[in-house]
Amino acid sequence: MVRPGAVLPHVHDVNRTRRRSGARIAFMRFTRRHPLLVAVPLCALAVLAARPTDSAGPHAPGHGSSGVGAEVARLYEEAATATERYEAGRREADRQRARAHELEERLDRERQAMSGLHEDLGRIASSQYRDGGGLPLTAHMLLADDPEELMRGQRVVRQAEVSLDQAIGRSERAEARLARDEARAASAWKKLEKRNAELAVLKDGIEAKLESARWKLQGQADASVAAGACRGAVRLDQPGTRFTSGWVAPVETYELSAPYGSGGARWANRHTGQDFAVPIGTPVRAVGTGRVVKVSCGGAFGIEIVIQHAGGYYTQYAHLAAVAVDQGERVSPGQWIGQSGTSGNSTGPHLHFEVRVTPEMGSAVSPAPWLARHGVTL
Repeated sequence: MVRPGAVLPHVHDVNRTRRRSGARIAFMRFTRRHPLLVAVPLCALAVLAARPTDSAGPHAPGHGSSGVGAEVARLYEEAATATERYEAGRREADRQRARAHELEERLDRERQAMSGLHEDLGRIASSQYRDGGGLPLTAHMLLADDPEELMRGQRVVRQAEVSLDQAIGRSERAEARLARDEARAASAWKKLEKRNAELAVLKDGIEAKLESARWKLQGQADASVAAGACRGAVRLDQPGTRFTSGWVAPVETYELSAPYGSGGARWANRHTGQDFAVPIGTPVRAVGTGRVVKVSCGGAFGIEIVIQHAGGYYTQYAHLAAVAVDQGERVSPGQWIGQSGTSGNSTGPHLHFEVRVTPEMGSAVSPAPWLARHGVTL
């Protein structure tokens, strides 16, 4: 669930005080927000080509950042799979614990019932002792005022004893059965706990590799920004999702951080976009159909993409770690156009998103109401 208004400390900052050492960015699992979307494997990205980007600045010769971007994407998928397995195991362990607890409660009830039956048997035996103890039945009949009534009482006592014996037998068998079930449930729970501990170690290892790969990808982005030259576009395998509307949010799962128009020492005037707090390497999506009019790798925005849409509006995606489109390319709603990062004047990983009336800085309008008019609620 998106939590709007959660202001996080990763937005434009001329001093660029990035703290990479020891940084731990929480693993983000992608979840589809639209109920009609077809589920697809998370971040199943592969590199199909690496071509120079036709951007505003010069290009670095030769290679692109495709290998690292693909590695980040692969590790995202592995981490998501490991997390899903861990969560499924944890839920099953919880069910086994609940089952063992339920069986123990049933055992307690059976033991209480058996204790009550034993007390009833004791009372019957005491009553018989007070009424004559071990005297033969013939003697009881001779001494009784009403032998027939005595016989009826004896039949009731024998029936009670038979019923008691049967009840005790059933209870003992039930207790043995429940004890076996309880032992099996407890054994299954212990095995699941061990498996979950192993999965947790695996998940932590994958996330550590993912964290390292993220910063390697970001290092390549920083080198591109410093040189003012974009690496080749990272061609990503696109998700198979088909959107039912023509507009989407620029990232799939996120927290909103610095909003449009917010002030402070971090900006010369006011914040010109909406920030989405996401880890490095998160796929960034085109919000609607359009044409890429700018791919740039330098300046305050770091690596950025600008897309022209119908109706005279433009959208900007800034502080990226990699791009997946070329200038002049047509894009569709939800298409992955790059990967998020923290390039340029940025204090932490996030996507800076703007809506403009021209392709240039200084013409921005508030993104949230603009997206809302197109059916996208942040």
